[in-house]
Amino acid sequence: METVEMNSVSLKRPRSEDDVANADEIKRQKISEKSKTGNDSGQSVETVTEQPDKSLLEDTKNEIIPNEESEEQEDEELEDSDEDGDPESFADMMKHGLTESDVGITKFVSSHKGFSGILKERYSDFVVHEIGKDGRVSHLDDFSVPVDDEVNFEDPSEETFTVLSDEDKQRLEELQLLKNKETSVAIEVIEDTKEKRTVIHQAVKSLFPGLETKTEDRDGKKYIIAYHAAGKKALANPRKHSWPKSRGSYCHFVLYKENKDTMDAINVLSKFLRVKPNIFSYMGTKDKRAITVQEIAVLRITAQRLAHLNKCLMNFKLGNFSYKNHPLKLGELQGNHFTVVLRNITGTDDQIEQAMHSLREIGFINYYGMQRFGTTAVPTYQIGRAILQNNWNEVMDLILKPRPGAEKGYLVKCREEWAKTKDPAAALKKLPVKRCVEGQLLRGLLKYGMKNIISAFGIIPRNNRLMYIHSYQSYVWNNMVSKRIEEYGLRAVPGDLTLKGATAVHIEEEDVDNYTIHDVVMPLPGFDVIYPKHKIGEAYKEMLVADNLDINNMRHKIRDYSLSGAYRKIIIRPQNVSWEVVAYDDPRIPLFTTDLDKLEGKPLPVLPTDGKFRALKMEFSLPPSTYATMAIREVLKMDTSIKNQTQLNTTWLR
Repeated sequence: METVEMNSVSLKRPRSEDDVANADEIKRQKISEKSKTGNDSGQSVETVTEQPDKSLLEDTKNEIIPNEESEEQEDEELEDSDEDGDPESFADMMKHGLTESDVGITKFVSSHKGFSGILKERYSDFVVHEIGKDGRVSHLDDFSVPVDDEVNFEDPSEETFTVLSDEDKQRLEELQLLKNKETSVAIEVIEDTKEKRTVIHQAVKSLFPGLETKTEDRDGKKYIIAYHAAGKKALANPRKHSWPKSRGSYCHFVLYKENKDTMDAINVLSKFLRVKPNIFSYMGTKDKRAITVQEIAVLRITAQRLAHLNKCLMNFKLGNFSYKNHPLKLGELQGNHFTVVLRNITGTDDQIEQAMHSLREIGFINYYGMQRFGTTAVPTYQIGRAILQNNWNEVMDLILKPRPGAEKGYLVKCREEWAKTKDPAAALKKLPVKRCVEGQLLRGLLKYGMKNIISAFGIIPRNNRLMYIHSYQSYVWNNMVSKRIEEYGLRAVPGDLTLKGATAVHIEEEDVDNYTIHDVVMPLPGFDVIYPKHKIGEAYKEMLVADNLDINNMRHKIRDYSLSGAYRKIIIRPQNVSWEVVAYDDPRIPLFTTDLDKLEGKPLPVLPTDGKFRALKMEFSLPPSTYATMAIREVLKMDTSIKNQTQLNTTWLR
C-alpha cells in the first residue's frame, strides 16, 4: 500500500451540448455553507464543491466558530448590496482562502486514479443519521404521541392552539418574557362557558410556561387574568406541579431537519415553545447544508406540544416521542451514518470500484477537515497560536484587522474603521450584528480598555475561545500525520504510539508485528501526552519551537488555555460501506428517499438506465470527531477547500 502525494485535479472539460443546456441550472446551484461546528465531541461534516453564489458570501464570516448565543434572524436580514454573486469575482476573492496543503492535508492512502464529482449540488444529497451510544441509528418513522396512564392537565387539546388571538399571544409573550411593565394580562371570555374558560386557562399555562391564571368578574364580564407566578425564575423552570410523577421528566424525540444547523434548529424550537434553549440537550451538532436526523431531549415539554410544531415549522419534523428520566449528553453518540450522492462523476466503473474498495478495506487519513480552520485570509489556527504565545496584541489584531477575501460588507466597514481609528466604539457603530466574534471583542475592549485585552477577549463565549487553540492543535496534528505517513508509510513501526485502554504506550521492536496502521495513534500537543520515539517525536518539538512554543510547557497562565492534549487514530476505516452508480437526467430530482419521503408515502425516484449524467451513491458510518469530507476526499482524490473548489467550478462554468 503506497502513499500518494496530493495533486490538484482539474475539472476542465469541453462543454458539450448537454453542458450548455444545463448551464442555467448549474449557475443557480448554491455553493456550500460551512459547518458551524468544530468541536471534538460532535461529528463534523463539510462540503466539497458547489456552484458559487451569494449564499456563501453571506455565510463565510472571518471565523467559522459558532456563537453560544444564536444570532437568530439578524444575520439573515442583513445583506450587503455591494457583494457580487458572480462566480468569477467570488473565485477571485477566494484566492486568499486556505487550501488543504496550507493546513497539512497532503497525503492519500489509496493508489487509484482520482476523478471528479460534485458533492451537495443539492443539500438533500447529503443525509446524516445519528448513531446513539447503544448503536441504534436514529430514524424518523413515527409521528404518534405516547399516551399517559394518568390524565395530564398539561397536555393541550387541539383547541388550545387556536383559542387565543394573535394579539393575546403577543401580549402574553411580552408578559412572560418581562418585556414590559405590565404585571398581568386580561383576556375577555367571549361566549362564556366553563368549558371555554378551562380551554383558555389551559392554553395560557401550556403555551406560556411560568404564567398562572385566575378568573375575575369585571363589569359583568368574565376575564381570564394571566400573571407571573414566580417572577423571572419561572421562565427558566417550566411548572413542575402539573407534570405527572409517573412520567419521565424529559421528552426525547427525533429531529429531522433540512438545511439548518442544530443550534439554529433548537433556537427556532425554543422560540415557538416560548422557553429557553438551555432546556434542550443533544449528543452532537449536525451540519447545516444537509438533511440530518438526530435525537433531542427537552425538559418538561409534552410530546403533544412538540408534535403540534409539525404543523407550523418549515424544514423540520419531530417524531418518535418517548419520556425518559435523563437528558442527553454531548459526545454520548457512537457516530453518524452518512448517505451521500456525488453527482456528475467522471470516473470509470473500474476507478470507482477501486476507490470504494480501498475506502472499505484500508480507510482514509483521519485529518481534521477544512472547516476546522476558517475560510478567509486569517486562519483560526493563527489566532490559536497567538493565544498560546500569550501575544494578546496579535490576537486582537488578527481578529479585527482588515483582510482580503469574501466577507459581509458591514464587517469590511467595521475592520476599516478599526484600522483607521483603533476606537472600539466607532468600529462597533459600523457593526449592526453585535453577536459575532468581532462585535464581542469590541464590546470587551470598550468595557475593559485597550490595556486589558485578556479580559476583553474573555467576553467571547468560552467554547468559541477554545475553538481557536483547538484549531492550532489540529493544524499541528495534520502536519505531523502527513510527515509520519511520508516517513514510514502505512505500517506500524517501532516508536509509534498505540492505546491500551485510555493509556498511550510505545510500540516496541519485538511487538511491532502485532500491530497494523489501524492501531497507531498520534497526539494532539499538550502537557498530558507522550510523543512518538522516532523522528516524528522530534518533528513535533521542531514545529512548536518554530512557533515560539515549548512542547514541554503547554500549561498557560490562564487555565482555560492550558492544553492537556489527546490521542487520535491516524487511519479510520468506515463501517457499513456500500455504493451504487446511477444514471440521471435532471439534477433537480432526488436520487434516494428520505425518512420523511417514506412517512409521506412518496415513491422511489424513477431513474433512466442511460441518463446524461452519472452519480455515485455511497453510504458509510464514522465514529465521532471524524470528518466525512476527508473520506470523500480519499475517494475523489480532490482538494476539498472552498478556495480550490470555487476556482475549479469557475473554470468549468466558463
